[in-house]
Amino acid sequence: MNASAKLNLLDLDQQALKEFFAQLGEKPFRTAQIMRWIYHQGVVDYDGMSDLSNKLREHLKSETRLALPEVTHEQISNDGTTKWLFDLDSGNGIESVFIPETSRGTLCISSQIGCALDCSFCATARQGFNRNLSTAEIVGQIWQANQRLGGGVAGSRRITNIVLMGMGEPLLNYKNLIPALKLMLHDQAFGFGKRRVTVSTAGVVPAMDRLKDDVDVSLAVSLHAPVDELRDELVPLNKKYPIDELMAACKRFVATDRKKHITFEYVMLAGVNDSDAEARALIQCLRGVSAKINLIPFNTFEGNGYHCSSQSRMDRFRDILYKGGLHTVTRKTRGEDIDAACGQLAGKVADRSRREVKFVQPRFGEQS
Repeated sequence: MNASAKLNLLDLDQQALKEFFAQLGEKPFRTAQIMRWIYHQGVVDYDGMSDLSNKLREHLKSETRLALPEVTHEQISNDGTTKWLFDLDSGNGIESVFIPETSRGTLCISSQIGCALDCSFCATARQGFNRNLSTAEIVGQIWQANQRLGGGVAGSRRITNIVLMGMGEPLLNYKNLIPALKLMLHDQAFGFGKRRVTVSTAGVVPAMDRLKDDVDVSLAVSLHAPVDELRDELVPLNKKYPIDELMAACKRFVATDRKKHITFEYVMLAGVNDSDAEARALIQCLRGVSAKINLIPFNTFEGNGYHCSSQSRMDRFRDILYKGGLHTVTRKTRGEDIDAACGQLAGKVADRSRREVKFVQPRFGEQS
């Protein structure tokens, strides 16, 4: 069998792996065994899984594979931020970033090769869209980062948080996102707490409603403007799901959990969305939503016409929001010297997009 045609076991979450082994006539404990080898021990060679029978190992080698995205380049910033380039098929590539802090280590991972949303201030958007990442390509970024940071949970630079804020719109890759999230949360896989895994979206409303029912993770919304006219320019998806619909979905997302809040990302663009009036409009926009605001200094890239708001303007904007009752922080720019800051991830994309954004509601019983 051609290697690429074999089932990649890294595409399967715990339940799917359990069903796979049941079809082979194997006991359920095989699922825990192989997940421990892959995700806890970092072993992706069947011959290294010493407690599997020889017969099972030979069958797995002939019928399946354990294929990960390969790291082809690593850059380390002056501030310790690390960026990896993963080489995929047909010359495509994605990027992931690890941001170390005193009490946490955040890994920002990608969900698509490029992005079809065409947000005007984002470097990824300039490259267009090629395809969705597989589940294995999503979780493979975490696996590879673990190995390079010291060997997993016992490593010297531990990953404590995962954010899907890299290349792509995660909720437009729903089929492959959900099993990836389940692997991030499951104790037999990566074992992250539900508050430590965050999915970022520009506002794909139908998928937001599904996500709250399918898996319990945190949500971040790339808002960037408080009114439709401006957001239509910055985030074209707003024309499909305008702010009123988006805010209603946000309220539904947190309605059943009083401890839950939504993080709203707001990139600060000088003379575009940073006035006092827009700060006050943002307060009104988020009224009734359990919200935290992240103000993001704009990180420039070649060929854009935007500039970052001045520090004094960002401080003034933050103070207005704070006085209006919104918990607000200004994100510290990290990894800018290696183009690893927010909005700068680009990778390599063979653009196949027509800039048409669709979300097709699946038939009953389908994941996507």
